[in-house]
Amino acid sequence: MSVYSMTGFASAQHSNSHSSGAVETKQTSTAQLGLEIRSVNSRFLDLSFRLPEDLRQWEPALRELLVARLKRGKVEVRASVEVHGASSIGEPSPKLLQRLNALQDNVKVWLPQAPGLSVAEVLRLAADEQSSVRDWSEDLLPLAQTALTALLAARAREGERLATMLLEHIKQLRLLAAQAVPLVPQLVAQQRQRFMERWAEAMALGAGATLPESAQDRALTEATAFAIRIDVAEEITRLNSHLDELERLITKGGEIGKRLDFLIQELHREANTMGSKSAALALTHISVDMKVLIEQMREQVQNIE
Repeated sequence: MSVYSMTGFASAQHSNSHSSGAVETKQTSTAQLGLEIRSVNSRFLDLSFRLPEDLRQWEPALRELLVARLKRGKVEVRASVEVHGASSIGEPSPKLLQRLNALQDNVKVWLPQAPGLSVAEVLRLAADEQSSVRDWSEDLLPLAQTALTALLAARAREGERLATMLLEHIKQLRLLAAQAVPLVPQLVAQQRQRFMERWAEAMALGAGATLPESAQDRALTEATAFAIRIDVAEEITRLNSHLDELERLITKGGEIGKRLDFLIQELHREANTMGSKSAALALTHISVDMKVLIEQMREQVQNIE
């Protein structure tokens, strides 16, 4: 199963022809129905529609179509209708002109100061009339299905790119964790030796002299307490466990965005704890590098469905 991004764009168009006017003045115009679907990331599925008035009745059917195939994302659907005739200007029918003239006379009875209709306004109304008589019932939903399929394909391509990036970051985090594992024993051994040297200095022992047994026990106790304080083995174990689960989910695919987001938070917590326990510059650098990678992953996981 694929990993899907919530970011995508798709569009589709459909044209049909329409004849109007008397037989001797019949004109054929072509109307183009355009549909665009845009989506960005969101915690839930948030749908919005921008439809012309004559297509607004189809909003429930479009919503049902989208809900059946999308689970998360802020999705905007835009539809438009453009009419093209033999020329770019549609010719108003005599019936429309008579109706406009009668309406204008009625308006002027009540509003004598109202300006008359301009030629441009009459032509615009004629174009609206031509587009409104078209029946898109057989075209709109198949067109929406085409656009939605293209959107899902775009989201799948983006999701594949995100999955590749996340898997690469998981690989880098594993390498950093492996680098951190041998550092703690080395630090404990160094600190133990340092305790021994300090006890020898405090007791003014010469070179080659051995510490009393009680001093050695105290140095070992201090070294043990230090080892417990800086031990990050548990954090590394949990971090690797989270990385295993991340890799499994990404390989599996599907609706994994929210679970990935939770695991990223857990990774960040373990990296922070490693940094707070750090007793060496090398371990601090590893913690910082981990947090940089995890933050990059967090930003990308926000886009996964």
